Amino acid sequence: MANVKTYETLFILDSNHYARDPGGVSKQLEELVAAAGGEVLVSRMWMEQKLAYPIDKHQKGTYYLIYFSMEGPNLPTLARSLTLNDTVIRELTIRLDPRLVEPILANARGEHFAGPHGEEAAEQEGDSDGENVGESSDEPAVADA
Repeated sequence: MANVKTYETLFILDSNHYARDPGGVSKQLEELVAAAGGEVLVSRMWMEQKLAYPIDKHQKGTYYLIYFSMEGPNLPTLARSLTLNDTVIRELTIRLDPRLVEPILANARGEHFAGPHGEEAAEQEGDSDGENVGESSDEPAVADA
C-alpha cells in the first residue's frame, strides 16, 4: 500500500433520505468507501441548505464530508458506487496535500491543531520578559531633551 493518499469527499445528499435515517446514511457512505478499499478517518455532516439551482428536482441538499485514505487506483471504483447510490445527488473528491492532512483532520474532529512546533511558536512572539515588543502603554511617550 505504498500509493496510499488522503482524500476529502464532499457529498450533496438527498435531504429527505438523510433526515429519515442520518446514522444509516452516514454508515452506508462509510461502507462504500471501505468496500472500495479505503479507510475512513473522519466523517461528519457539514450543513443543510437550499441548492443554488435544482439538481434532479431536488431543491435542498445535505452537505456531508468524509476524509479517508485510499490507494489512487481505487478511486474510480468508489466514484462508480457513489453514482449508483440514490442518496448521493452530487459528490466531489479531492486529494489533500500531505502537509495539510493533520490540521484538516483535527479541524474536522473539532480539535485544535498545535502545529509541528506546538505552543512554542506562540511563546516566541514576545520578548524574554513575556511582554510583546512594541506594545503601547497608557503613558504618553516623553523625549529626553
